[in-house]
Amino acid sequence: MAKSDPRRITRTMPATQLVALLLAFVLAAGVGGVLAAGLVIPMVAGANAAADSTVAIYDEVPAELEPRPMSQQSRIYAANGKLLATFYAQNRIVVPLDEISEPMQHAVIAIEDERFYEHGGIDVQGMTRALANNVAGHATQGASTLTQQYVKNMLIDQALQDGDQFGVIKASEDSISRKLTEAKMAISLEKTMTKDEVLQGYLNAAQFGSRSIYGVEAAARYYFDKHASELSIVEAATIAGITKSPSRFDPTVNPKDAKERRDLVLQNMWKLGYISTEERDEAKDTPIKKSLDVNPTEIGCAAAADSAFFCDYVTKEIVTNPVFGETKAERQQLLYRGGLEIHTTLDPKKQKAAAKAVKNAVPAGDSSGLQSAIASVEPGTGKILAMAQNIPYTPSEGKEGTTRVNYAADPTHGASGGFQVGSNFKPFVLAEWLKEGHTLSERVNANEVTRVVGNFQTKPCVQWLGPETWQPGNSEGGGRGYISALQATYESVNTAYASMGYELNLCKLRSTAWDMGFRPTRSVHKDSNGGVVTSPEEKDIDIQAPMIIGTQESTPLYQAAAYATLASGGTYCSPVAITAITGPGGKEYDVPDAKCDKDALPSNVANTVVYAMEKVFTDGTARRLGGLADGRQVAGKTGTSQLSAQTWFTGFTPNLSTSVWVGNADKPMEDHTEGNVVNGQYYKVLYGSTIAAPAWKEYMDKAIQDVPVKSFGAPDQSMIGVTAPPPSSGGDDGGDTSDDDGGDNGGDKGNEPKGDKGNDRGGNGNGNGRADAAAAWDAVQNGDWESLGDAWGDN
Repeated sequence: MAKSDPRRITRTMPATQLVALLLAFVLAAGVGGVLAAGLVIPMVAGANAAADSTVAIYDEVPAELEPRPMSQQSRIYAANGKLLATFYAQNRIVVPLDEISEPMQHAVIAIEDERFYEHGGIDVQGMTRALANNVAGHATQGASTLTQQYVKNMLIDQALQDGDQFGVIKASEDSISRKLTEAKMAISLEKTMTKDEVLQGYLNAAQFGSRSIYGVEAAARYYFDKHASELSIVEAATIAGITKSPSRFDPTVNPKDAKERRDLVLQNMWKLGYISTEERDEAKDTPIKKSLDVNPTEIGCAAAADSAFFCDYVTKEIVTNPVFGETKAERQQLLYRGGLEIHTTLDPKKQKAAAKAVKNAVPAGDSSGLQSAIASVEPGTGKILAMAQNIPYTPSEGKEGTTRVNYAADPTHGASGGFQVGSNFKPFVLAEWLKEGHTLSERVNANEVTRVVGNFQTKPCVQWLGPETWQPGNSEGGGRGYISALQATYESVNTAYASMGYELNLCKLRSTAWDMGFRPTRSVHKDSNGGVVTSPEEKDIDIQAPMIIGTQESTPLYQAAAYATLASGGTYCSPVAITAITGPGGKEYDVPDAKCDKDALPSNVANTVVYAMEKVFTDGTARRLGGLADGRQVAGKTGTSQLSAQTWFTGFTPNLSTSVWVGNADKPMEDHTEGNVVNGQYYKVLYGSTIAAPAWKEYMDKAIQDVPVKSFGAPDQSMIGVTAPPPSSGGDDGGDTSDDDGGDNGGDKGNEPKGDKGNDRGGNGNGNGRADAAAAWDAVQNGDWESLGDAWGDN
């Protein structure tokens, strides 16, 4: 036999003590308070020993109840005020008494406590009857007033908020000690609260349904799709009848029992003069089902439908951010019980367009097994305007064809480890190229060249990368001669960018990428959890030769925010999803800000990089898109990782930056170079221009319809440089490329820089004449015609 819980309060009392306690409560409720009751008890009890025992029992009962804010539902809203999702441990919305209809107030008084306005917290008649019944050995009877029931509900709610399961049991048990506690606290409460305050508390605290429906406002919305202030007589009577047994009298569960109970409430309302005979009869004749207009309140982000992953991002921001509480448990309590009104940055129109675009690109459950995701932010503010993916949301893994992983977000906000960005990294390289004094017109070697990684400039952050060699390739073939940095950008030529990176200090490149907003989600420096980076720092950007062509992982949201630095003329803002949070009583919470850095990148550098990226749409890897439908200025960049496993397109106007990813999150190195059928269409090789770019355009054409037309800042002519004839040696000048991403593929990650060269289908360029050609070009740039003659003299 299990031992009884030693904390459970149990006591067997003789009838004389029960009577004495009853009188003590009567006196406390009506006249002289606890002290007077204690003085009278000995006279009533008739024996000193019995009196002492009774006083001790009375004194044991807690007297004070300090009402706390009740557990309430929290709600997340889009930027236009549209409700996205609701969270609750108890589905409750606290409202003042003047927002509860009179029929609702009258209904609960009529059925629960008809002498409510006459007693001082306990009903003497009912308590006497109940005690007599209990003394006689019959089943325990209650005699709870609305005040006592309010006390009970508050004790349960406070125990739940504290995580005190024993407290919940104790406050709910059917025992004399519990009744005594309620009675004494009710008496005390009515000495500090008015009747209207007690009634308001009860109407907000009581349970009114089997589906965790608490308080009349939540009940009104659920059963009748209206506010508590609008409840009619028949509706109020229906709700009031539920609380005696929330499961049995729930009209959506047991309509027959609910009608009988409702009609009893109506009869009592009539008896007390709250309604007329005609009103009573008309209400009784109303069928339960006819009166209902059920509007279920679904809990959690699943209710947000296509906005579910953005909603999930918002909840992660609250649960993981110390600004909302010291511990995760406290932050979860705040979300599910705090009654928060959470206002966000989400633009419903853009969100709808985003969800449609990624699903049109790769339908959920497509035979290709690919996933797609999109994130869109506002340059200069960091506001997340849209976030979607093709795979439906589920709050927990296990349901086939769904996921809880947010592919657009970082590990902390979405559990994704990110994806190799490929040539989506090149704008960071180009920015550093310009910062270090190079120009867009400067010609670089686009042939395949094998380089010792230890010869790359990496000091002071890394002393030496090692003796291994690295030879990146281009997806369309090998040698390409010398081309301008501008052409290398819009045609996305890996080999040319490798040459550019060889001229740069990779430590400075890391700093520039970080300042612009590149945030890695994995790093070779992390030795646990697969190298996942949850709180990225600049040092988490891996210093290695292949970084130049984007071998490190990031996310669509991070990339959209980083490209927004270019769109805004050099201001980086970290992504933000929440604009304001208020709690009960109008309490305002601090929310994370975007931490905008107006000096993230010099404006002349940013505008010149944008100038180069505009040509991606006219001359480069995205020329098939033809820009946006309305012809406004736009810039962007494709991206394709090793083996075309992950593909990207990130692009922007001055007021909207968007990144689209298409790949396989479950198989990050899946080969997409040997034939692919996606959404019923065959593609030999997947590139960023293949699926991601058209999805980006579909979204952007819709998203910018209500956005003012703005122009990018003018590029710095000195950074564009002087266009000169190409050298006469060193191979083919490149010319027009195929319709793919140019050199997005090639190279691999980690400490084996030579490795697989990705989609290289051609032979190696020999790179002859590089030194002479470079010297000649330097002479042209510097106007040193004598050196130019020397450089070409041997040819």
